[in-house]
Amino acid sequence: MDIYTASRRLAQTFTLDGAPPATGMYGAVGDGHTCALIGVNGAVDWLCLPRFDSPSVFAGILDPGKGGTFRIAPAREGHESLQSYDDATNVLQTLFRKPGSGVVCLTDFMPWNGDPRSSTHELHRLIEAREGVMEIEVLFDPRFDYARGTTRVHIAEGGVVAEGPNGERLSLAIGGGVLFELRPEGGAVARFTLRSGQRMWTVLSWRSKRPEKIAAYRPFDHLRSTRRFWRKWASKLNYDGPWRHDVQRSALTLKLLQYAPTGAMVAAPTTSLPVCPGGQRNWDYRFSWTRDSAMAIRAMNLIGYREEALGFFQFVRDTVQRYDRLDLMVTIDGEMVPNEVLLEHLSGHRGSQPVRLGNAARDQIQHDIVGPLVDAASLYEQSGGTLGLGLWRQIRKLVNQAVENSVQPDHGIWEPRSIATHHVHSKLMTWVALDRALHIAPLFGGDMYENDWRAARDRIMIEVLDKGYDDGIGTFVGEYGGHDVDSTLLLMPINGFLPPSDPRVDRTIKRVIHELGSGRFLRRYHTPDGIDADEGAFVLCGFWLSEALALSGRLDEALEVFHNHLSAANHLGLLAEEVDPATGAPLGNYPQAFSHLGLIQAAARLDLALRLRDEGIDQPPRLDLDFPTSH
Repeated sequence: MDIYTASRRLAQTFTLDGAPPATGMYGAVGDGHTCALIGVNGAVDWLCLPRFDSPSVFAGILDPGKGGTFRIAPAREGHESLQSYDDATNVLQTLFRKPGSGVVCLTDFMPWNGDPRSSTHELHRLIEAREGVMEIEVLFDPRFDYARGTTRVHIAEGGVVAEGPNGERLSLAIGGGVLFELRPEGGAVARFTLRSGQRMWTVLSWRSKRPEKIAAYRPFDHLRSTRRFWRKWASKLNYDGPWRHDVQRSALTLKLLQYAPTGAMVAAPTTSLPVCPGGQRNWDYRFSWTRDSAMAIRAMNLIGYREEALGFFQFVRDTVQRYDRLDLMVTIDGEMVPNEVLLEHLSGHRGSQPVRLGNAARDQIQHDIVGPLVDAASLYEQSGGTLGLGLWRQIRKLVNQAVENSVQPDHGIWEPRSIATHHVHSKLMTWVALDRALHIAPLFGGDMYENDWRAARDRIMIEVLDKGYDDGIGTFVGEYGGHDVDSTLLLMPINGFLPPSDPRVDRTIKRVIHELGSGRFLRRYHTPDGIDADEGAFVLCGFWLSEALALSGRLDEALEVFHNHLSAANHLGLLAEEVDPATGAPLGNYPQAFSHLGLIQAAARLDLALRLRDEGIDQPPRLDLDFPTSH
């Protein structure tokens, strides 16, 4: 898609030394190992090398003065910026225009040929003059290890080299005989002029002792092969509904978040982007949550991407075999997530501290994680995949552990920093684990636990209908003995626990809308959670609501809710974790797997609902691979 005619684009005028762009004003590029966030001002303000969870090289998004940046942009102020992805790829283009001066296009990508075992650990940036004449500035100012140590930068032939306090090394090569100058405040800067038809490459290379000649990096070859890889991958999409562009972008984004060597998927590639500016809800999301990853893999499998599902299942199998348990979150190579530490020297995104590394929620008890995993495994089988016996043995063990744990309280999906309780959603997900395991078992010749599983499934259903339902109010509630609703209750009809026609479900959906609705969006809950800070509306919950409404036959409302949440995407179609209900501004870590998997599943559900309505069929729009209600 040419950037001039992109359906989603952003135009804004920038000064050179202001605050970094807001969360939603960044694009993401990656190589299956890590992601770089690149602003509409041409600045790489977030990049961890060589992996998602490595220390940052550039963290200007968390502190514009100390974090470090790598910016390519017009040298003089007053230019306009537009941004778009190259069609069906994760190759990013940023267009700079200055009336009466010129037009320059910046193309950013990380080379990737699809081989999960290899990465060049490079960022390639091409600057092309499309019209007129424009002076360009390249600012190279890395700050290794979250800017916790001294980064030394020195000029080298053909570019510049940075060295860190722990042996880190990063080189920047530039063509055309351009020379850098060191800056007193740190880093190096180069300026040059491009005229229409001229171009200039820069190549950022990890662990490189010195910059090579640009031709040695073969940037044009990498650009072609990277485009070819992404377009071939995107062509596997089997969704042809009215939101194909949005679904494809969500799929491309989820692919960016999967760590290719192991199949793990990060919740987001960033840390500490606030869901409430000035509040405490700033978390590190660069780890693999079993639940989040399984839900994302299910969504990708639903639209044709089985290889990603297989990679994730193998990661789970290997991790469980190694530790004989399934943690709620692990690092991208299956290790224990580090505990939280605060980086007090960084000011935070737009002044919002704290900046956190690690995640203390690793120590929580969450009994909802097995259900999404077994659900994703069931869909994988139904869509033509084949689970190995080794994986089935691990799943069987996890299902039995989930049954044992189902009588205990937990902290639940939303990870409140408060005491454990009996969450209805956790019970529901244990029911899902049992239900889906009963569908898988016959594929392996039956299972000795099937009778026990049926009994446990029925027991949990009876218990939820009793203890998770408030007779006085007439709706389900988020916790046993509680009175408040939670948006996870929308999953009851979606997961087949109860039919959407059940009046208890209908009343619950209406109450969720009434009490958790906030403008055009939906909050997760209102129950105190031990954190003294507000937050925005949760994007995934809005997509759940759209699905639940469609299942209930309220298609026009479902479409309105869906389109409202599509509007939460930025100019590139990327979604953050949350959204400000008042302004529509993105909040939280970004781009967020939860939000994009929600978009995919809601789009598939609504597409089917529209087709059924057009064909005059009066029945809930259950996806072809959904399970019927099993009670």
